[in-house]
Amino acid sequence: MSDDEIIQRERYGSILVGTLNRPGSLNALSTEVLGALADLVSDFEHDEEAMILVLTGAGKAFVAGADISEMANMNVLEAREFSQHGQELCSVLGSMSKLVVAAVNGFALGGGCELALACDLVYASEKARFGQPEVKLGVIPGFGGTQRLTRTVGPRVAMELLTTGRLVSADEAKTLGLVNDVYPLDGFLPKVLETLQPILEMGPIAVGQAKLALHRGQDMALDRALSLETEMFAGLFATEDQKEGMKAFMEKRAADFNGS
Repeated sequence: MSDDEIIQRERYGSILVGTLNRPGSLNALSTEVLGALADLVSDFEHDEEAMILVLTGAGKAFVAGADISEMANMNVLEAREFSQHGQELCSVLGSMSKLVVAAVNGFALGGGCELALACDLVYASEKARFGQPEVKLGVIPGFGGTQRLTRTVGPRVAMELLTTGRLVSADEAKTLGLVNDVYPLDGFLPKVLETLQPILEMGPIAVGQAKLALHRGQDMALDRALSLETEMFAGLFATEDQKEGMKAFMEKRAADFNGS
């Protein structure tokens, strides 16, 4: 299949929506699908018009996991390469200065949960289900799930979910901090796009720097993270957006940011 067949792309102003389109396999993450996702993310990163990437799924799943039919006969070396491929994709989502959003319409299991965890914002439909059920297959998460899940929900909850393979509902996922909000399935994607509109009105460089400060600072000692914040804060005073934003505030009007 071509990348365009695996992932349908639609543009809504400055938002690019990528819909995984393998409903027959519940959008399972094969090597081919990971490659198509990597291409989508690369194109988005270099797209001057697109400010937010939304990932979602066709059918009843966001991503129901990695492709077990492909993994079943892997040897150790092949499994290591597959894990590295998935981890590289998820790492890129956090390291770019643009926002990536998971619109989890249905099942987000295994690699699908890991993909959602790697996104900056996560919105779920009322039908969504999250989980890391890899132990039921005799393995553990390989795309970063043991680490990102722990950083998101804490070690106690993560340990339970990782060792029991229990699935959680959208409402429980919100309570645990896995998702930002839950919306009805009917009209789900339009509601997510509506929710993201206020971000598009902010200074795009500042939004990107806020994301990077958060991600880079998480694994630093507090004093180093605070120094990072100071440098990034100060650096924004060399931008036209800073000048426009503060001038607009004093003139009591909406800012007209141009991303420079």
